[in-house]
Amino acid sequence: MPGPLEVLPVADGVGLPWDVPVVDAVAVVAEARATYGDSFVVRSGGRDHLFTFSPTGVESFYALPEESASKGVADYLMLRRKLPDEVFVGRRMLPDSLFRRDDVSSHLAHLNHALDVTEAELGERGSVELFALTRRLGHRMGLASWAGPGCADGDIFERLVRAFDVLDGSEAFVHPDAMAAVAASGKVVERAALDEIADVVGDAARQVDSGDSQDDGLFGRIVAAWAAEPTPVRHRGIAMDVALIHVASMSNLMAALGWALVDLVEHPDAARLVAAGDAELAQRCALESTRLAQRSIMARTVLKPVAFDTGAGVVDVPAGWTIATLLPLLNTSAAPGLRSWDPGRWHRYRLTDATALASPMLVTAFGHGRHSCPAQPFSLAAMTMATTRLLARYDMTPGWDRYPRPVPAQIGGVARSADPCRVDYRALA
Repeated sequence: MPGPLEVLPVADGVGLPWDVPVVDAVAVVAEARATYGDSFVVRSGGRDHLFTFSPTGVESFYALPEESASKGVADYLMLRRKLPDEVFVGRRMLPDSLFRRDDVSSHLAHLNHALDVTEAELGERGSVELFALTRRLGHRMGLASWAGPGCADGDIFERLVRAFDVLDGSEAFVHPDAMAAVAASGKVVERAALDEIADVVGDAARQVDSGDSQDDGLFGRIVAAWAAEPTPVRHRGIAMDVALIHVASMSNLMAALGWALVDLVEHPDAARLVAAGDAELAQRCALESTRLAQRSIMARTVLKPVAFDTGAGVVDVPAGWTIATLLPLLNTSAAPGLRSWDPGRWHRYRLTDATALASPMLVTAFGHGRHSCPAQPFSLAAMTMATTRLLARYDMTPGWDRYPRPVPAQIGGVARSADPCRVDYRALA
């Protein structure tokens, strides 16, 4: 029979960075794990969290059914700290609709064009910050894929980049310490950015309505989903669908691409092979860089009571709790050698040898089973294309004197760099 939660230790004085000042969010949880073991309770901000790190606990975590313990609700509760509720309410086209086979082909074609534009912007030589480069590349690919005609070019593109850099939902977990100020402001700058996006995307929708432009891709499906509504409601709804899709899909992917470039610049032998067209190696490098860059808190909001096996016993977890694990701890400590970058540890999407792990679910780049990221195939294809193109075109020399550090307060998603990651580049002959 399941037992009461009281059998689990409570991490006294431990708070999460949305609720209390925390210098290093991952280190705080790591210290609690060292003190209290692989399963413990954190009470923070009036909410209860069960953290689990044992092999059985992590397997039980991935086995939780969505209808009982929801990833979607947990993600929503995190992102709404930054994003206005209007972004979420009434959506008709959701981010999980992005990765049909024909859509992926279209997105990759847009990425190829975005890389053409990027190379033109870079020119023959210069200096660039890698994460700024990949973020801009992601904006251009994404806006071309689902924001409507003209949204990835010229002044309209620059307007949307500025607005989306303000309306960045990832700030909820990259800078959780800033969310109290966002709430206190009533999200005024976020709402202004959302209005700017609505103006620009509304203009794109009017072009489709008038017949001046057509879109048979994802934007066309978004437009069609709102066809029955009055024009003002329709155009606003289209824009909100585009906004949610863009903020939910691009920022982690382009951060992962940034780390892949950092690691390849740090390993020139591998970079030369990728530049020469070794796509299989490029994918393995992308997986390895993503594994090491993970800063994700994997969380499930309990919607109805569940019996949860921690590995030390089964406990009853009531509705309203959050069950969580933290990938940066597992990904680097579950077996010897995991702190180093080694793309040879991957074959396709799996580790080549998981025998040293107490469970293969203890290490991941994109999640496991039903809780794998649905964008994994597209993300790896996009990272492979981008690293191959950029390294084949440019010789890059790192401008950092130590390996870049993640933003210390971050607890979620792929790490953002706390340090500038500039490279000097020159075009190859």
